[in-house]
Amino acid sequence: MKKQTTNNIPSTQKYLDIGEIRSNTVIMRDNSLRSVLMVSSINFALKNEDEQNAIIGAYVNFLNNLSFPLQIVIQSRELNIEGYLNDLSKREKEQTNELLRAQTAEYVEYVKDLISMGKIMNKRFYVVIPYDPISDKKKNFFSRMTDIFNPISFIKMKEDRFQNLKKELDTRIDSVISGLSSIGLSVVELDTESLIELFYNTYNPVISANQNLSDTSELRVMEE
Repeated sequence: MKKQTTNNIPSTQKYLDIGEIRSNTVIMRDNSLRSVLMVSSINFALKNEDEQNAIIGAYVNFLNNLSFPLQIVIQSRELNIEGYLNDLSKREKEQTNELLRAQTAEYVEYVKDLISMGKIMNKRFYVVIPYDPISDKKKNFFSRMTDIFNPISFIKMKEDRFQNLKKELDTRIDSVISGLSSIGLSVVELDTESLIELFYNTYNPVISANQNLSDTSELRVMEE
């Protein structure tokens, strides 16, 4: 009875809008696509007036040239440097020079005191690029509700159709990367493994801090 009850517990994946992740692309349950770009930041305050005006102008041009919606996401997480401190402590013990050993120990204590005074936050910036084909927009309300409550019935997108839609999404990706690069930002498209890790950390913020993600080859939502 216990085993049977456990098997009947619905998976968390049932309540997510993600259907699958394939070829660096998130496929939603309504068959629309998403690509995620990781973007660097700019210390705007340290720029002189001319540089600031140039950045603002480039950003305005980037927004005006967009012909599709996109989403800007900022994730702020507490920076975990426990591994860094453990590595320093290990080096301290292995250090043969007494002066360097004392300096390393003092530095470790300094960092610990600094952390105790306040949380050190790490920010990451993402741009989510969607592509929703016209045929999927015609799906009625009842079809969408069926996909939500019966995730097993979700049929994975055929490869040939996926590749055709991916070409349209890639065009948008190239446009966004070009526009953001003109501002002086570094942009990287997240691959399949990075996407899985991103969603794992997003939906499991507490667990992910202490438990690493399993091998992606063992996951159900993965690149094929």
